[in-house]
This record gives sequence, C-alpha cells and structure tokens, in this order.
Amino acid sequence: RLVMSGSMANLTDATSLQQFEELLKNNSKSLTVVHFHAAWAPQCSQMNDVMAELAKEHKHTMFVKLEAEAVPEVSEKYEITSVPTFLFFKGGEKIDRLDGAHAPELTNKVQRLGSGGGGAARAGDVPKEDLNERLKRLINAAPCMLFMKGSPQEPRCGFSRQIVQILKDHDVQYSSFDILSDEEVRQGLKTYSNWPTFPQVYVNGELIGGLDIVKELVESGELENTFPKTVSLESRLKTLINKSPIMLFMKGNKETAKCGFSRQILEIMNSTGFDSPQVRQGLKTYSNWPTFPQLYVKGDLIGGLDIVKELKENGELTSVLKGEN
Repeated sequence: RLVMSGSMANLTDATSLQQFEELLKNNSKSLTVVHFHAAWAPQCSQMNDVMAELAKEHKHTMFVKLEAEAVPEVSEKYEITSVPTFLFFKGGEKIDRLDGAHAPELTNKVQRLGSGGGGAARAGDVPKEDLNERLKRLINAAPCMLFMKGSPQEPRCGFSRQIVQILKDHDVQYSSFDILSDEEVRQGLKTYSNWPTFPQVYVNGELIGGLDIVKELVESGELENTFPKTVSLESRLKTLINKSPIMLFMKGNKETAKCGFSRQILEIMNSTGFDSPQVRQGLKTYSNWPTFPQLYVKGDLIGGLDIVKELKENGELTSVLKGEN
C-alpha cells in the first residue's frame, strides 16, 4: 500500500473548492495540471488513463482530477463549459488551457510547461526515448490522429485549415498534434510514414494520407466508413434517457439527494412501490426543461416535481411509471 501511494502521490482528486485551493498553494513551485471531467463522458475516462501515465513520467508535476459538476464553484470561476478540459497552473496562477480529449497535445504541454519547474530533469528525459517508439506512441494516441500545423482552433496553414473543416463537417472524432511545436516529430514523421508533407491523418495507427486523399474519400463517399464518428451530445443524452424504463435526472443520487425537490420526488417515487430509478447527472437542455429533477419513462419526459405531485394526487402516477399512459 505504501509503495502504491508513493508512486502516485502526484495524482489526486479535488472534491471541494478548499481542497482545490490547497493543492494549488502546496504545489505553487511546480506545474499543476487539473482535469475537469464528468463520470458520464467516456472520453474523460480515456484522458484519466493518459493522466495516470503522465504522472508516472513527470514526478514533479501534480495531476488533479476534478468532477466539473460536483465542484461548480471552481468550474464557474474558470468558465468550464465542456469536458474534458485541462487547466495548467504555476505559482497559483492559470498559465494555459486545453479543451477536448487531445492526448498528444496534453503530453506536449506537460513536457513544455513542466520543463521550467522542479521536474526539468525528469521531463527532459522523455524526448530521449527512441524516436520511432515515440512516433508510434503518438500515432496510436487516439483512434484518429491528425498531425497538422497549429491546432484545430487555430490552424497555421491553409491545408490544415481545410482538413480540420472537413473533419468537423463530417463529425469525425479525432485528436491532433501541432508539428510546429516539435521539430523532431515534424522531421521524423516524414521518414517514418514515407509521406513528406503535412497535414497527415492516421486511423488506428495506419496512415490514411493528406488533404488530397481525404478529399478523395469525401468525393467517393468512403470517408464515413474510414473515420470514427463523434457521438453528439443529443445522441448521448438520448442514450442516457433510454438507459432504463424509468430514469430520474436529479441533483445528487438516490442515497444522498442534494436539493429538496430531488428529495421529495424520490420519496414520492419510493411510495409507489417501484424500485428507486437509476440516477444520472449531466442532462442539460435536451428536453427543453430548465430545472431538475426531471423524470423520464421509456424515453419520454414526464416532468418535474410539480407534475409528479399532480399525477400522484390524480391517482395516475403508477400507470404512468408503468408506461401505460
């Protein structure tokens, strides 16, 4: 047990504003990386695995996981509007930000930003890894990898801008790496892939090609079957709503409701004799119903606490929960 806690002493969770501020204060002399995540987002789970690997390599960098919806004071302060989002701190001040599940960019930022702190010697050891092994790791960092000039938010050449737009238009899920930030990767990839120009796109570790090839895939209709698709928020919420015949979206969980309305609706539900419904967080505007709790039966919105109270008073609640109405 002692060995495990020691080896991962620089990877921790922040569950309150006070704990978050203490972590920043105690680690002010070196880099702190904070991952704002959500339990319902699969890409966050993937990035937590990436964080764990980075924590092993960068012992002098503190890696913090923070559930965005569970600590709203911190999320609102730093304007976190989506997950995963990564913030980078030094001296208690935010110095950089990364939005999205981009493992190579996260790795690159940790290496670059961490090199100025106490972890310089360890961080400096990482690029000495065999170049081909490093390139292979980068190419396989995500199901679809785009090596480009700049970032998807700020492309640094016309070809990169075009390919980003194509991937966006076709809802392709991908991660990217800025070759301008690493000359070794830029030159090495040309030889590794035997492809002299950028951007370059890889799927499942295999080179697809550059902009011209991607355009050909669009014209032939093959692009849809070649690239992994992004799961839209609407699709994800639809899946959640239909996860169980009865779904309740509330503040807290069935053991510990975090608001009076959620507590009341649980009491009413339990009084009908039905098992406590599955509880999920993360629903936003899909239903055009602005408040919580929200109750769904067989994928259809029933309503909030007031509606459930009315149904109980009218004697209709049991039949509604059975999906008969």
